[in-house]
This record gives sequence, C-alpha cells and structure tokens, in this order.
Amino acid sequence: MTDSGKKINRIFKAFTGEKKRYFTSAVIVAAGRGSRMGETAVPKQLMLINGIPVVVHTLLAFERSEYINEIIVVAREEELALYDRFKAEYGLSKLVKAVKGGESRQASVLKGFQAVSESCRFVCIHDGARCLVTDEIIENVCHNAYIHGCAIASVPCSDTLKKEKQGFISGTVDRSTVRAAQTPQVFDADIYRAVAYTAIKDKKLVTDDASLAEAYGFKVRLVDGSSENIKITQPVDLLFAEAILNHRQAGTDGMQEEKR
Repeated sequence: MTDSGKKINRIFKAFTGEKKRYFTSAVIVAAGRGSRMGETAVPKQLMLINGIPVVVHTLLAFERSEYINEIIVVAREEELALYDRFKAEYGLSKLVKAVKGGESRQASVLKGFQAVSESCRFVCIHDGARCLVTDEIIENVCHNAYIHGCAIASVPCSDTLKKEKQGFISGTVDRSTVRAAQTPQVFDADIYRAVAYTAIKDKKLVTDDASLAEAYGFKVRLVDGSSENIKITQPVDLLFAEAILNHRQAGTDGMQEEKR
C-alpha cells in the first residue's frame, strides 16, 4: 500500500470509531540539569514529589498507557544506573533502556530515537520533567499522530503576548492565533528519522521536535493538552505539582469511596 493509501486507511478507521494502535516507542528526555532551579545538589528530574522522583512520576504515566509499547530514557551519564533501580522498585516493565544524552536536547532526543526497537512505527517524545501528563493526553496525541503523521499536545495562551525590541513593546500578538507547545509530541518514525538526520546535515537547531517537522514541510496536528501538564523548571513548580497530584488522588479516593 502506498503512503497516501495508508493515511487514507488510518483516516477511515478514525471516522468509523476504530482506534487502531501501532507500535509506539516513548523517548523520555531527562538529561538536563535545570539551571532555573538554582544551585541544587539534585537535578530537577530526581527531586521528590510525594516521595517519588519527578522522572518516575513521568515514567509511570507512560507505563500505564495502553498506547505505549516501550520506554527509552535519555539521561545524564552519572544517572544511568539509577534507572535499573527505578525499573525494579516501581515495576516499570516497559522501560527497556537508558542511554546517555547529547550536547543539546535535540541531540539527546536523537540518541533516544536511535535506541528504539526495530518494531517502532511511531515515536512519542516527552520531557522527563513534565510529570503530570495524563493517560488521556497520551492517547489523544498518539491517536492524532496515527491519523496525521505528526501531532503534539498544546494549550491556548491565556496571557496577552507582546513583541519586544530593545526593552520596549514593538507590537502585540493576537493570542487567538498562537498556542503554547507541550509534550508529548508524536511522529511517524519514518518522518522523524528523515527530519532529524536532515537537520544534522543542514546544521539546523530547534527548541522542540515539532519544529523539525515544520521546517521540512510536514503538517503537525495540534491536540489539546492541559494547563496541569506543567514542566518542572523552577522550585515553585514542585509545589504546584504536589498540589495537583494530591487533588487528583483525593478525587480518585472519593470515587472509590462512593463505589463502596
């Protein structure tokens, strides 16, 4: 079947209500230090929220997802051994490998992608510090990528956005035309492979994975993420994340109590 035929087949299945799944590899990027956290002995991905490391909260979300077949973590070299412990301690059966990160986020993602299984049809790239991602977000982004080839989580911008020039406002952006990009970002593996290696040849540097697909002419579907799907970047984010997790847990406990 031709590429266009495969896409038509995916779209038909979507309209008929069938959510076909493809072998999807999650690449969790956790190789950063987190300079905005200030001088800390522990990198942000290993800081604790409710007694569990940030990155483990992230890994557990992908472990639970029925759309994810395997997990590859990209980590700092000195932290690689920790993931064997995490796998055993938290029952991370889908975690197949932890690999050393590169000099940039873009390089780290490629190292993770190079470690996926030969069965990989789609790659789901996610920030290790974005630990509040839900099953619903993962499912929706994956499902849209299966149809369109590329899809990312995103949210509308609630703030008024200003352009700046030499410390003064130079214009106002119509916020109805922009969205804030999040992860996960999911791509057909052949598309990601093509754009990632072409970017190396062209010496193109980007800040997120969707930018690579955009740069080489691929359309990327925007999928609703969540304002709760925050990335841990500053100390106050740990407090926000803890509050959100506690609120979710209280809701779960309440539902279980009602069932009794």
